[in-house]
Amino acid sequence: MTSGAADLVVRAGAIHTLVPGQPAQRALAVRGDRIVAVADTPNGLDELIGDGTEVIDRPAAAVLPTFDDTHTHLIIAGNSAHDVPVHLARDIPELLAMIRERAGRTPPGEWIRTTANWQEINLPERRFPTAAELDTATVDHPVYLMRGGHNVVVNHRALESAGLTADTPDPAGGHLGRDADGLTGLLQDNAIPLVARLLPAATPEQRIDGLRAATADYAAKGIGLVRDAMVPVDDLGILYRAQQQGALGVRVRAMASALGLADADSVDALLDRLEQWRYLPGPWLSVWGVKFGLDGGIEAGATRDPYACDHSFFGYLTWKPDELTEAMDRVLRRGWRVGTHAYGDRAVETLLDIYAELRQRHPALPAGALVMEHGGLTDAALRERAVRLGIPVTIQQPLLHDVARIEDTYWGPERVSSLFPARQWIDEGALVTGGSDYPVGSYGAMRSVWGMVTRQTVTGVRGPEHAITVPEAIALHTTNSVALLGESELRGALTPGRLADLTVWDVDPTVATPEELADLQPACTVIGGRIVHRA
Repeated sequence: MTSGAADLVVRAGAIHTLVPGQPAQRALAVRGDRIVAVADTPNGLDELIGDGTEVIDRPAAAVLPTFDDTHTHLIIAGNSAHDVPVHLARDIPELLAMIRERAGRTPPGEWIRTTANWQEINLPERRFPTAAELDTATVDHPVYLMRGGHNVVVNHRALESAGLTADTPDPAGGHLGRDADGLTGLLQDNAIPLVARLLPAATPEQRIDGLRAATADYAAKGIGLVRDAMVPVDDLGILYRAQQQGALGVRVRAMASALGLADADSVDALLDRLEQWRYLPGPWLSVWGVKFGLDGGIEAGATRDPYACDHSFFGYLTWKPDELTEAMDRVLRRGWRVGTHAYGDRAVETLLDIYAELRQRHPALPAGALVMEHGGLTDAALRERAVRLGIPVTIQQPLLHDVARIEDTYWGPERVSSLFPARQWIDEGALVTGGSDYPVGSYGAMRSVWGMVTRQTVTGVRGPEHAITVPEAIALHTTNSVALLGESELRGALTPGRLADLTVWDVDPTVATPEELADLQPACTVIGGRIVHRA
């Protein structure tokens, strides 16, 4: 037993330490940012309670480690914290009305931006609005309507500001929507920067306030750490300032974004700018490595077989494989890790070819230096090869939940039902972790667990043979995640010496019904011994 009073003591019906073979404990004590003791009786740590000790006493509650979201987009969440909340719109007229209302109180000429966590196919119109429709909301403001991380729709004011016309060619790895009248306003993948470069920079204070709000919301849903899969190098300074000011409500592992780059020399320039962030103090904020994208998203993932909606289309790769290999080689030579977006099976196959070459060039690569982000569409041969190469994979069940209907249009129901085969990845021996891919999927600890256990989507249950158990789903966000991040000695289990990152649940997730799991929120979230959320 440790001596001296604790800062926090938790008594609960079941404290799931996630130590193999250890039964549920009943009490846990925290001093500073560390767990100092656990006990198998509710009053087993009462001797550590002093005058300044806070006691959480919930006899029927369960305690788990905080969850990691290993593939999400905190920067987008922070940037959009005060944007037009079109994710609440029930149809296109309501979406346009929200933009019109914001335009009415925004000085002419200023940009209007929206939230991105919505799906057009889930609206009754089942399509994007057009530039012409956005013009009915305002012609006095450029409008930047985001949907996920791969699609943006803008009005004609924005197109004109960017100098885009019907004669503008599609950039490599990107697409400009067109119809008989010219550009529709839709920008996909590498076409997005053509307009995004014009967006005015928010003030540092506005950015930090957005991160404060966004991380508080992650914590309120049981998330204690986010691995942000698309952080511009310039935004690392904002994250650092937010951390220094105590504005980060969750831990952050940043992936420096190489999206939009097209050659190894450009990646070298990014790495030069990244170097100053190699060593950051403390366990709240660090740079995990560099993020590449190999194919498109929902509408443009690179597939072996043609799209269901267009038998001449197979999606596209955003890099030439040889050039991407060289770019990644330079990242590895500088001692950084690599995570790569590969969604369609052709992209997965290409990525495994690249990773195999990199492993030959760097035979002493540490575990987890090369990671597959998504690995959405895979067959047994691709999974077996990934496991043999030692490639971890991050999967995002909430993404499947939200996009199943639109994905049916592009890939057809059979391929959609086979996305994110968690059962097979686990059984075949992969190190697999869970995330949300917000803003495409909804973040939340139990929302993700519920999806993995039920395979429920907006179109019903899809691929039930890929479902996993609740303990397995919890592991994907805890013990597996910290293994991926190389932090198993620091977090992911509730034992003395580890960081005091824990969640308290009034319904025990390990025995809850699927119906209870779907919207289950923690009563309390503690990170580093500090209560960051209390329901």
